[in-house]
Amino acid sequence: MSRSIRFDAVLVQAVIAGALSFAHLHDLAEAAGQTGWKAWAYPVSVDLLLVAAWRRLRTARRDRSAWTWFVIALTASLGANIATAGLLDLTHVPAWLRILVAGWPALAFLGGTLLVHMPTEPPAPPAQPVDEPAAPEVEMHRTDEPAPDPAAPELAPAPPKPAPLPAVPAALLDHARKIADAHRASTGSPMAADALSARLQLPAPMADAIAAELQLA
Repeated sequence: MSRSIRFDAVLVQAVIAGALSFAHLHDLAEAAGQTGWKAWAYPVSVDLLLVAAWRRLRTARRDRSAWTWFVIALTASLGANIATAGLLDLTHVPAWLRILVAGWPALAFLGGTLLVHMPTEPPAPPAQPVDEPAAPEVEMHRTDEPAPDPAAPELAPAPPKPAPLPAVPAALLDHARKIADAHRASTGSPMAADALSARLQLPAPMADAIAAELQLA
C-alpha cells in the first residue's frame, strides 16, 4: 500500500522563501560585479553558513559564536531581499557593497570552519539520587567478666607494709649497747628507745633499727 502524500503548508512556504532569497542573493551578487557561476555560488554560501550556525545552536544554545554567525548569515540574506526590493539601484551599486560582496567568501569560509571545528559542550551528567545517611549500628560488646555482686561486702584495703629497717654497723651497735648498759647500771632500769635516739642523735630509721637490736621499749 503506497503512502499518501500530505500537503505541508510550512514546507511549501519554506521552499518559496528559499527560492526567493536565493534569487535575490544571486541578483545582488551579479549587480556587484560577480557574473556567471560566481553569482550562483553566493546564495549557496549564505544558506550553508545559515544552516551550519543553526545546527550548532541546536546542540549549544548558549554558544555566542554560533549566534554571531547565525546573525551574520541572516543579515546577508535579509539584506539582499531588501536591497533588491527597489531601495537600491542595481545598475549603480556603491563601492562599499561591492567590497562587502567580494569579501563574503572568505568571511563565510572562516565562519563555517569555526562552527565545524569548535568543541561541543559535554552533556550534563544525570542527577544522582541522594542516599539518606544510614542510622549508625549499635555494636554490642560482649565481655566474659562476671557482673559484680551488689550484695558482696566491700573489703577494707590492707594496711601498708612497714619499711624495712636499715642495717646497723657493728661499731655503732656496740657503742649504743654500752650507753644502754651504763644507763641500766646507774638507774637500775632499761634505757628507753627515744632516750637512746636523742643521745645518739641519729635519724629515726637508724635509731629504730638499734632499738630493735637491743630490744629496747
